[in-house]
Amino acid sequence: PDIRQDEVDAWEEGYKVVNDDIADAVLRAIEGQERPVVMLHDYHLYTCPGLLRQARPDAFLHYFVHIPWSQPDAWRILPNRWREEIYLSMLANDIIGFHTTSYCRNFLQCCRELMELETDYERMSVIHEGREIWVRAYPLSIDTQRLYRAAESAEVAFYEKELLRRRRDHLIIRVDRADLSKNVLRGFTAFDVFLEQHPEFREKVTFIAHLQPSRQDVPEYAEYLERIEALVAVVNHRHGTTDWMPIDLRIYENFNEAVARYKHFDLLMVNSLFDGMNLVAKEAPAVNTRDGVVMLSENTGAHEELGDCALSVNPFDIQEQADEIYRALTMEPEERALRAQRLKEIISERDPGDWIDEQLADIRAKQAPAEIGR
Repeated sequence: PDIRQDEVDAWEEGYKVVNDDIADAVLRAIEGQERPVVMLHDYHLYTCPGLLRQARPDAFLHYFVHIPWSQPDAWRILPNRWREEIYLSMLANDIIGFHTTSYCRNFLQCCRELMELETDYERMSVIHEGREIWVRAYPLSIDTQRLYRAAESAEVAFYEKELLRRRRDHLIIRVDRADLSKNVLRGFTAFDVFLEQHPEFREKVTFIAHLQPSRQDVPEYAEYLERIEALVAVVNHRHGTTDWMPIDLRIYENFNEAVARYKHFDLLMVNSLFDGMNLVAKEAPAVNTRDGVVMLSENTGAHEELGDCALSVNPFDIQEQADEIYRALTMEPEERALRAQRLKEIISERDPGDWIDEQLADIRAKQAPAEIGR
């Protein structure tokens, strides 16, 4: 990015002002409470913890970051003064949570290299101003029971009937927001390459892309959606026939229709450039009935849990993605079944309640020494 006065004004008069307002609202909410616990979430509120710590040093602050935490070199893109403000505020927390241990290690490395602080990779903690801040991984889970109920519902059955009526030999799906980070264009380009290199699959495979419009009031997002539609038109014109359209692009939000597709895919494509977690990678295989294969970007948080059971890809490598499409659609039934079963086991081991409970347990554990001291 180019950091000019407009960006400086946006930081000072936009981001920080909103954080000031949120901090004021939190302080009003905890007024009169002794040693309150405040849980903050995501990149919108990076400068809020510092304000809360300054006003209420007795408060316990827990922060969960839903996006990837990058390595130090990436943070050097930001002006030093912004970077320092963010880190000093984040270090006002008592516990900082991420989806993966990789993001935790990146945070510790940033504290060591950018802030020259003492970090402990065994304890997963950083020391700042005499305080030990815990850095912990809490992988977000899905509500599998809700998904199972939806999968058996009449609403999903309605969409299944139409899906199965039009189904070819193979079905590839993706279910994403139309967000630049989801890497939709490279996914379609990989499918184009696959069809070019494996013409025997023409008229035998359909790629349904269920995209939810995202931030269409932002010019870059509106332009990205236009580019998606244009590429789909090119691929369909290049490979399609009078009764077969290779890519079936659907741009709307419909949960029941998405679940119907979850149940019947042969290949799920999740090729995000970067994703904090990516819950589609967990939702779809949980209810799939066809031993569907998951292609999973190595830059998703979900990869730390599911990578061994999925086909891992570099999201920038279009040829590798094309090759993995072929591998998935020609995989032996025994391997498909083994991968699919293990995916279901991993996904069903935890639910959102466990995600919350783990955070609350760490809050209690970190509070315990203070309680003893009292």
